[in-house]
Amino acid sequence: MNISAHMIIVLTVVCLFSGLSLVYMNQYAEPLIKINAEKATQEAIFKVLPDVKNVEIIERGEKVIFKGLNEEGELVGYAFVAKGSGYQGIIKIMVGIDSELGKLTGIDILESVETPGLGAKITEDNFKGQFSGVSVLPAIDYVKGKKPENPNEIQAITGATVSSRSVVNILNATIKEVKEIVKEIGPSGEGENE
Repeated sequence: MNISAHMIIVLTVVCLFSGLSLVYMNQYAEPLIKINAEKATQEAIFKVLPDVKNVEIIERGEKVIFKGLNEEGELVGYAFVAKGSGYQGIIKIMVGIDSELGKLTGIDILESVETPGLGAKITEDNFKGQFSGVSVLPAIDYVKGKKPENPNEIQAITGATVSSRSVVNILNATIKEVKEIVKEIGPSGEGENE
């Protein structure tokens, strides 16, 4: 057998073994990844709606909204996942908004692949903490290089304006969508046609 045929056989065996190993690992890891993502989502709901003791799920199409209730069963606010493009990839955010749909109660970054040391600062408490109590009317905005002066403003991360702007744009777009759904379903959460 010549050297070329020997190399082809060896490479074929290595590729087959590698491919089968990857398939097996994917099948093993996929359910675990899904369980961990669901757990992170549940934990994030209680981070962005701190006074919540019970959660009801509202589904409209692909959008899932978590209706947060206190111990007495009174509405505290809503939590939902906002997702959109950042500087380097998808940013996924758990958002909490009060029952009046007027102010954010907090955000938590569930997924981000922004630039380490710059855009990745969106996951830090200094940035996320700015959103607690921020007015969503008019739409959330950001300022660069100075302290926010209006109740709807947050301060952008220096050197990561694109990531900061992305978070703000994702929030504004999703809040608008969620407000329409909540108005449609009404305070009972059952909707007019159900």
